[in-house]
Amino acid sequence: MQITTIGLDIAKNVFQVHGVDASEQVIVRKQLRRGQVFGFFKALSPCLVGMEACATAHYWARELTKLGHQVRLMPAKDVKAYVKRNKNDAADAEAICEAVRRPTMRCVSVKTAEQQSRLMLHRTRDLLMRQRAQLINALRAHMAELGIVAAQGREGIGELLRIIASERDARLPVDAHASLVVLAAGVQAVQTMIGSIEKRIVAQHRSDEASKRLRSIPGIGILGATAIAATIPDPKAFRSGRDFAAWIGLVPRQVSTGGKQKLGPISKQGDQYLRRILVVGAHAILKRARRQPEKYPWVTRLLGRKPFRVVAVALANKMARVAWALLAKGGTYRAPALTVAAQAL
Repeated sequence: MQITTIGLDIAKNVFQVHGVDASEQVIVRKQLRRGQVFGFFKALSPCLVGMEACATAHYWARELTKLGHQVRLMPAKDVKAYVKRNKNDAADAEAICEAVRRPTMRCVSVKTAEQQSRLMLHRTRDLLMRQRAQLINALRAHMAELGIVAAQGREGIGELLRIIASERDARLPVDAHASLVVLAAGVQAVQTMIGSIEKRIVAQHRSDEASKRLRSIPGIGILGATAIAATIPDPKAFRSGRDFAAWIGLVPRQVSTGGKQKLGPISKQGDQYLRRILVVGAHAILKRARRQPEKYPWVTRLLGRKPFRVVAVALANKMARVAWALLAKGGTYRAPALTVAAQAL
């Protein structure tokens, strides 16, 4: 009896294995410690291994592929339908084993270590940006308690930092000044770290041809271009730009039954970071369109009929489809004829 398919439920230290043969008879159902995983799979003949897609699943997929196994990663929400009754590690592994054999099951592309490293820059920057906002909000709130306020934006926070650095402002008690100095140092330290991360992202952009071509799309900057290029190394994984936009979650959520179609808000599935970057870029284009409507005729007409945020999502959807086309077919962004004609006037 030879194992043909394995469902592997991964964790930090405890791994659950569920293996079946060609006749779907259960051959192995056991729990492994982390140090036993490689030894177990080295002793097996090449087989199909299914796992739920998560951060560490890509590492295990790469390592098991080196051992000759065929590895498929699946979205956890798609595997959930195969879990019977109560949820536990054994039931999850059995559900994974069942789901990976379905011919219609959608699989996640395995990321390389380089690809994960590039995306790690974006995740680290995103975390530091949130920490900076927390520090600035705390600094503003504490100084407001003492009656010291400043305008929003960089100039306002710069003014507050100068007050803290002066050490001569009578409005700051000694203990309050000691706390504010710590917060100010944290703001400046986080800002320095953000700057170093952004330098690496810019260097990454300059060395990546796909990222340079994506940068030519209006509304997609260096952050968006590098994030899309790193997330989607193989655009042929999607049949069309529509599929790519749907994967990001920029399409209406459908709840239809009995022949009646009902479309709700956007699905918000897929990569949240990419979706946010595209929507923020779309907002920037819409603000330009309000100032120069002749350069953005399609957007201007849509703004006349739909709310601002609805148009922003529609534009983000279009940007995603254009990005897929550039990755899949090559070339750079070419402005529509109407826009070119308006710019010539």
